[in-house]
Amino acid sequence: AKNQHWTKGETLDVRAMMDTWTLQKGYPLVTVTVRGKNVHLQQERYVKGEDSPSSTGYVWHIPLTYITSKSDTVQRFLITTKTDVIILPEEVEWVKFNVDMNGYYIVHYEGDGWDRLIDVLKENHTVMSSNDRASLINNVFQLVRIKKLSISKAFDLTLYLKRESQIMPVLQGLSELIPIYRLIERRDMDGTGQQLKIVNLFKDLIDRQSWSDEGSVSERLLRDSLLHFACVHGYQPCVDKAKGYFTEWQKSDGTLSLPADVKSAVYTVGAQTSEGWDFLLSKYRLHSFSVERHDIELALSRSRSKDKLQWLMDQGLRGDIVRTQDLPSIIVFVAKNPSGYHLAWTFLKENWEKVVEKFELGSNSVAGIVTGVTSRYSTSSQLAQVKEFFSSLDEKSAQLRCVQQAIETIEDNIQWMNRNFEKIKTWLQKNH
Repeated sequence: AKNQHWTKGETLDVRAMMDTWTLQKGYPLVTVTVRGKNVHLQQERYVKGEDSPSSTGYVWHIPLTYITSKSDTVQRFLITTKTDVIILPEEVEWVKFNVDMNGYYIVHYEGDGWDRLIDVLKENHTVMSSNDRASLINNVFQLVRIKKLSISKAFDLTLYLKRESQIMPVLQGLSELIPIYRLIERRDMDGTGQQLKIVNLFKDLIDRQSWSDEGSVSERLLRDSLLHFACVHGYQPCVDKAKGYFTEWQKSDGTLSLPADVKSAVYTVGAQTSEGWDFLLSKYRLHSFSVERHDIELALSRSRSKDKLQWLMDQGLRGDIVRTQDLPSIIVFVAKNPSGYHLAWTFLKENWEKVVEKFELGSNSVAGIVTGVTSRYSTSSQLAQVKEFFSSLDEKSAQLRCVQQAIETIEDNIQWMNRNFEKIKTWLQKNH
C-alpha cells in the first residue's frame, strides 16, 4: 500500500497533503475497526445534521497517530485513500487514535472499540494522557450528534469523571454535559433534569479545591469553573462556604480582598438574597474595572427574582445605572438563568428597535443576543415563536445570518431532544 508508517523526522509530500485540507470543506471522521491484528480504517467527511450528498467524494491525507494497550510509544501512519489497513505486530486490547488531540479529525471506534476504551477509563484512566481522555469525551458526543453512537454510550463514558482531576477532561466533560442539562431543564416536565446530577461526577474534585488563588494557571482556571458551577447548581457545601465569604465581604463594605478565583462563586451566591443583590449592584456602579464588573453582572443576572432580572435589562437599555455596553451580556446571562429565559426573549421582542438602534443591525452584539437568547430552545412552539417574530420584521432583520443560525440551532435541539430525551431517562433510571 502506498499509505505507509512514517517517522517523525521523515518528510511527507506537504503540498499534496495541504491541498486536501485547504481545498475541501470541513474535516474527516475516521472509523476504526479492530479485527485481530488488523486495524481497518475508513475516512469520510464529518457532517452534522442530515447527510449531505456532496460529502461522498472527500478524501484527506491524514497523518494518523495512535497508541495501543501494548505500547504507549506513538505510532504514525499516513492514510491517503478512502480505506486502509494497519497491521499491528500483535493483538491488542484497545487502540487510541489522534494522540494528545494533535490532529484535526474525529475518531469512531466500531464494534466493541468504544466499550474497550470505556473499560480502560473505568479501570485506570491514567494509562492515557489527559488530552487523550479529553479527546475521547469530545469525540463520543460528536458521534452522538451524527447518530453514530447512542447517548447512553456517551453517558457510560462520562461516569469515569468521578475519578478525574485534570483540567482538560474536566472542562471537556462540563462543556458537553452542561448544555444537555440546560436543554433538559428547559423542557423538563418530570424532574429528569434533577436526576442528571452532574455535580455528583465532580463532587470529590470540588471538595478538594482550595478557596484561594494558589497553583498553576490551569489549576486556577479549573477552580474558578468548578466552584462557580457547584454554586450555580446548588451544591450545599460550596454554597455555605460562598455565603460565609460574602457575609465577610459585605461586612467590610467590599474592602476585603477576595481571591480572584472564587469571586464569581461568592457573588453568585450573595446575589440570591435581596440585600446581597442590592449590595452587589452598589459595587457594580462604583467599578470601572471590566473584569470585576463582568463578575458582578453575571451574579446579578443569576437572581431568582423575575422583577430584579427585568429591572436589570430595563436599566441596561436606559444606560444611566447599568452601562448600555453591558446590556448584550446581561440579556444573554438572564436567558441562561432558568428564572429568566422567558423574560429575556420577551424583552428582546419588545425592545428590538431600541436594541438595534443602540448596537447596529449587523453587529456582533446583536448577533450574540439573538443566538444567546434562543440557544437552549428545543420545542416546536418555541421555534414557531422565533420564526414568527423575525419574519414580522423588515427584510434586513429577517435575513440576518444570526437569525438563520438561531433557527438552525433550535431545529438541531428539537431533533436532538426527540432522539435522546427518552434514552436519557432510561439511562438515568439504570444508573441512579
